Amino acid sequence: MTFRRMFLVVVLALATVLTGTATGSATEDGRQLLFFNHAFGVLDRETADAIENSAYLREFANFQLRTTTGAGGQTWTGRYLMGRETYLELFGAGDVPGQDGNLGAGGLGVSTEHAGDLPAVSDRLAAQGVTPVPFQQTRDFGDGVPVPWFDAVLTTEQYDAFDAWAMEYRPEYFADPRSNTEPASYPGDVSRERYLPDAYRDHLMRDVGAVRFAVTEGDLADTVPLLRAGGFAVRTVPGGVVASGGGTTLRFDVVPLDQVGLRRIEFVLNAPVARHEERIGHSTLVVGPGAQAVWTFDGR
Repeated sequence: MTFRRMFLVVVLALATVLTGTATGSATEDGRQLLFFNHAFGVLDRETADAIENSAYLREFANFQLRTTTGAGGQTWTGRYLMGRETYLELFGAGDVPGQDGNLGAGGLGVSTEHAGDLPAVSDRLAAQGVTPVPFQQTRDFGDGVPVPWFDAVLTTEQYDAFDAWAMEYRPEYFADPRSNTEPASYPGDVSRERYLPDAYRDHLMRDVGAVRFAVTEGDLADTVPLLRAGGFAVRTVPGGVVASGGGTTLRFDVVPLDQVGLRRIEFVLNAPVARHEERIGHSTLVVGPGAQAVWTFDGR
């Protein structure tokens, strides 16, 4: 479900998303509107192939190798680790056309839990002096008919190697039986838990607890307003920024363009386990001790 702009088919008029100045309770109550949905990273070919063929990862997580058809018939094949509310999407260098397929490229999707919250995110961005860039993504389930998948908002259309977006799932997607999503648990339920399957219960991985990326200064500057608009607590740390909210911590380290990339993932497990270490290409996954796991990726 990657959100590459090359796969986006409909550019919505800004007037349909920008609902005026940032006034009213939706932008003043301070509640969190956006939550970590998923992140993607482009890894070296050896590591990507090792992930794809890892028997251990299929035990550790609800692992999928899936090809998706998005807007305009564009397709991409990702390696997915699916949790209860969050997931990861991993590629090898060259798996995706254009700059999003470059080694070290990455991205972050943060999503709403309640229908109608995305315009409030746009209001908060406008209050920061950022003009939101809205899009809509579709998905083709194989019959050539695109189904509205999610609406999304960017802070910019230009980026070095890291792409962040806010998203809200569409009711048409939930209504399509081929989406294999769950019934709504409350009015306006567009939650991550509703979107993802419950197969995580049969594996160790429950959710993504933290993600660390190395990004350029410019890409970080474009990402921070989106996180603030979503209600994340953002603080400056030596060498970068840490954002936390909704049970997930995001760390961004500022580096030159030739050093960008996914660096570390922390998982919350369904149950405590003894320590196990698994070398996967140029990465190391340490599971346990306890109900946590850490996956680190070697620097470039």
